[in-house]
Amino acid sequence: MSVITLQLGQCGNQVGEQTFSTLIDDIYSKSTGVTSKENQDYKDSSLETFFTQSENGGRDGLQSLPKARAVLVDMETKAIAQTLQQARKSGKWSYHDKQWYSQKRGSGNNWAYGYCVHGPKSKEDIMNLVRKEGEKCERVGGFLSFLSLAGGTGSGVGAFVTQSLRDEFPHSFIMNQVVWPYSTGEIIVQNYNAILTLSHLYDTADAIVVMENDSLHKICAQLLNIKNISFRDINKVIAHKLTSVLQPSLDDLKYLLFFLIISGYMLERLVPHPQHKLLTVKNIPQMSDIAREFSVYQWPGLMKSLRQMLIADAPMEEGINWEVKPATRTSSGHTCFNKSLSTMLFLRGKDSSTIDASMFSDPNIYTSWMSAELASCVSRQPRMFCDYDKAAALVSNSCAGVKPLNCIMQKAWNMFSSRAYVHQYLKHGLSEEDFLDSFVSLEKVIAGYNNL
Repeated sequence: MSVITLQLGQCGNQVGEQTFSTLIDDIYSKSTGVTSKENQDYKDSSLETFFTQSENGGRDGLQSLPKARAVLVDMETKAIAQTLQQARKSGKWSYHDKQWYSQKRGSGNNWAYGYCVHGPKSKEDIMNLVRKEGEKCERVGGFLSFLSLAGGTGSGVGAFVTQSLRDEFPHSFIMNQVVWPYSTGEIIVQNYNAILTLSHLYDTADAIVVMENDSLHKICAQLLNIKNISFRDINKVIAHKLTSVLQPSLDDLKYLLFFLIISGYMLERLVPHPQHKLLTVKNIPQMSDIAREFSVYQWPGLMKSLRQMLIADAPMEEGINWEVKPATRTSSGHTCFNKSLSTMLFLRGKDSSTIDASMFSDPNIYTSWMSAELASCVSRQPRMFCDYDKAAALVSNSCAGVKPLNCIMQKAWNMFSSRAYVHQYLKHGLSEEDFLDSFVSLEKVIAGYNNL
């Protein structure tokens, strides 16, 4: 089973490259904590899922570098050229030749230009690249797409490509990882682009993993002690989060997972209802390399902190509000309590197989119409992850995605009510009804989560 990755737009290409680099660094890490056979099984599983590797393809009969199972898309060549160069510079992996698509002109941060113009014009070329990548797989399990909500290509072309994937591969799983723009604003029309993208992805993707730039920035500043934070620093945090759930692990039934995209397990466990597709990833510990040398952490503390991060919807272990408690049958709980629909816990490293994870099966954490047994699932891996001897990550389908969605909806509506910048979208084929349809669609999403 293999996963084909699509890197869409500048942000999507940068995040995708960093994710493959993190996967490779973890695969070839010298700190494993397991037997050589267990480590080899882990490496083989991950490489088969995310890379192709041909023997006798290198010089002197040596095995060639792993090549990412990826299709790179951007309407300008600069971001793709930088991404290809960065991968080659690592000396550990690379992309397949000519598995990328670009044009000479970008989308100008205009969702309509990306979706209505570039998308249809590029469809056949992009889908041919996807088919070509699929032919290298023994079996295609699903698609993982990286894109930003703010710009024009990642959001507009990304939404169009996701729809095209659904039409051509109706039975494959599609997961989109979206980067939420800074609340202070990167692009004046980012709120329009975001609501248009999300409403279209909701119709076609099986799950949408949300990464908020504001939260990622806090992690870089407060946990990693980075002074001048760059997008590359933020991308490393995204890649670390994703890799912590993408790498092979064993669930409680001892089935090997190449993440949940592959077997329908994701749809069954994390997205049991089509109105609830927003997923968030929380992981612990997170620290700089220098701090790690002087830090000691144990499983009970990690588990307790991660559970409270879920309940209080905290992006990191520092500054958690410990006053937030889940509602019970006899009390209304805290007004800030983050209600969940489902969760999946990944425990990696030393003694992970012996850790009691029952605190995540507390029925008070979940909506009343989901049993805790079905809502929660635990996956374990004795191998160390990214040189952490103990690490935990939690993928949750909860109300966490509603707060930023509410904010972006309000800002977009305020602009739309005065028809600010709407003409820029109308001239490329979008109508005011398309905006209204997106507002209505996402209002239903918000209402669905609020009813949890």
